[in-house]
Order: sequence, then C-alpha cells, then structure tokens
Amino acid sequence: MSTGKVILGVLAGVATGAAIALLFAPDKGTETRRKISQKGKDLTDELKEKIEDVIDHITKKCECKDKVVEEVNE
Repeated sequence: MSTGKVILGVLAGVATGAAIALLFAPDKGTETRRKISQKGKDLTDELKEKIEDVIDHITKKCECKDKVVEEVNE
C-alpha cells in the first residue's frame, strides 16, 4: 500500500470521525454547522500541505534522475 493511500485513508477517517462527533454534540444547529465547516477547512488545508510535500518530494527525485542521466550521457 502506498504512503499516499495511507495518508488519504487516515484523513478520511479523521474527517468522518470529526463529523460524527459534531453531529452528536449538544450544540445548536448553527454552531454545529459552523464547527463542521471549520473542520472541513482545516482538513482541506492539511491535505493541501501533504500534497505539496509529495509534489516537492517527487520533483526532487526527478531532478536527481535528470542529473544522473546527464552525467551518464557525458
């Protein structure tokens, strides 16, 4: 199983757990909706950061590969 799938699974589980916890909380409907919205924004920000990290990692690997190919061709 790839790291990306594990991260996505964990984030999905956290989001589901947070949504269920908020739905069963004894707050007013408007407060619960606000909390759900905020959690969604927080999770989206975390996911964006993870995706950027993965893209940076892949980019660095590609740059290393390009350098090796150039050295071999010389």
